[in-house]
Amino acid sequence: MKMNKTFGLAAAVISLWLGGLSAPVQADPEPNSPPAASADAIAPCADCASLLLAQNGSGSNSRSRKAGKPMKKQTAGRERLGDLAPKFAELNDDVLFGEVWSREEQLSPRDRSLITIAALFSAGLYPQLKSHLQIGKAHGISKSEAVEAVTQLAFYCGWPKAWSTFPLIREVYGDEGNGNVSAPEYLSAFPIGQKNDAYAQYFIGQSYLAPLTTEQVPVFNVTFEPGCRNNWHIHHAKSGGGQMLICVSGRGWYQEWGKEPQELHPGDVVNIPAGVKHWHGAAKDSWFQHLALEVPGVEGKNEWCEPVDDAAYSKLP
Repeated sequence: MKMNKTFGLAAAVISLWLGGLSAPVQADPEPNSPPAASADAIAPCADCASLLLAQNGSGSNSRSRKAGKPMKKQTAGRERLGDLAPKFAELNDDVLFGEVWSREEQLSPRDRSLITIAALFSAGLYPQLKSHLQIGKAHGISKSEAVEAVTQLAFYCGWPKAWSTFPLIREVYGDEGNGNVSAPEYLSAFPIGQKNDAYAQYFIGQSYLAPLTTEQVPVFNVTFEPGCRNNWHIHHAKSGGGQMLICVSGRGWYQEWGKEPQELHPGDVVNIPAGVKHWHGAAKDSWFQHLALEVPGVEGKNEWCEPVDDAAYSKLP
């Protein structure tokens, strides 16, 4: 392998991957007291039909960087080559994808997809590249991110390769990014659900809602497309009440009124006491999922307030 090609690929992969690891840029501080909301803004909790659970005694947010949910089991090796090369198929499905790709505590499936796409692009292996563009899409890589990755890689690995890759991106992503964004097939072990259109007025961007259970403690899986976030809102209750978020996929943000935004990753847990004005949603370049759990309370209701300021949100990495 030529040294300039090796260096170029390494530089491209590292710069692409580390680009999302820079320190957060803090949003402009918000006023310390929310404006009064109109009476018709008070409604049952709509971001996930009252999405809440138990809060800790202090109401502080606890963050535990656990591994995300396992990626979808790979069976392509056995399906395509099991009769011809059974050992190869076994190594492909059980070792490469079953053991290496599943090491999500060390590196997320999304980042592994980005690195693999860069490697296949450099080698000009277009059939495999198309397959991994599809896998990357399922892991939350957006069309704009794929295009940006190929644009940068073209300078390191060859301009003609970019010309060969862009049609593959168009084929895999279709009209996404042109007002017709569809949810990835797989983000976590939890279903994406249906478009949350009933409460679209309280969101910027498209969200999806999947009820997991309404017995005992109601639990919903909420999915945000890149850039989607809900309005500032408050969960009210005479006693008890509040909300718990358990992040399961992608990258997102949570912010309380008058405080700095907190970046969220799979395994992070956010405890939101009743009466606290806040918002949450996806980072602008990543799909994001969290479970929302309801905290039992007396006379619970949700108050929707103003949208998150676009200028403040745009400053978040």
